[in-house]
Amino acid sequence: MQLPKKIVAIGPESTGKSSLCEQLATYYKTVWVKEYAREYLLKHGTEYTYENLLDIAKGQLNLEETATQFAISNLQSVIFIDTDLYVMKVWNEFVFNKCHRWILDGIAERKYDLYLLCNVDLPWVKDELREYPDLESRKKLYHIYKDIMINQSVPWVDISGNYEERLQKAINSIDSKL
Repeated sequence: MQLPKKIVAIGPESTGKSSLCEQLATYYKTVWVKEYAREYLLKHGTEYTYENLLDIAKGQLNLEETATQFAISNLQSVIFIDTDLYVMKVWNEFVFNKCHRWILDGIAERKYDLYLLCNVDLPWVKDELREYPDLESRKKLYHIYKDIMINQSVPWVDISGNYEERLQKAINSIDSKL
């Protein structure tokens, strides 16, 4: 049984992660894992606690595992994942100045094949779940993610430009690195 390659889109909110994953899944004719936090917050409300973030992290991994099993059973060679435990770590630390041990342990245990770090150069798109519309916060978060990428071992690519440029850069990176 060969596991599909796992490609994760990460970065601050409103940087096109979901759109990119959906476009890539269409292009490669495979599945993508949606961001569980959106589903959770729409169901439970936008007020959340530190403990809720652990529930969200576990829900995210459940979606990822389901998609991985589907990809295996359908002989798909790659899946795209909108958000992983690094995103949960940043969210925990940015909002609550601490992170659940379960999330940190999960980061050490999980294996991915490529990260797509989405830059903040797209215009902010307001929705009922997004919290940090100011460019200063978005840039600060982007640099936190970039620092994480630099200090981990999985290949990563900075994704910037308009939506079409982002898609093409991601495709080129995936095809050359995998």
